[in-house]
Amino acid sequence: MNKLMLTTLFAACGLLAVPGQAADVAAGKAKAEESCADCHGEDGAGDADFPAITGMSVAEFTKAMVEYQNGTRTKSPKMTKEAKKLSEADIANLAAYYATLK
Repeated sequence: MNKLMLTTLFAACGLLAVPGQAADVAAGKAKAEESCADCHGEDGAGDADFPAITGMSVAEFTKAMVEYQNGTRTKSPKMTKEAKKLSEADIANLAAYYATLK
């Protein structure tokens, strides 16, 4: 019985060690051009009416999008609407893309 438990434990640890799919910066750029550029600009620098998202950390960007999606961030009804259209992969890709910009 102990041998079986040990084998199961090692197998489970192996599954946890498999990395998830990495974010796709190129897909993030394409999505940014489609969904974000109209307000935040081609480079994400924003303006007087829309905040800069260029250089945001992946964690900061992801947190903001999740908060817009779940309704805990309500600063902008337009952002809430746009964020709800994004999949988890879209958010990861956008976050990776904007984090690469300075």
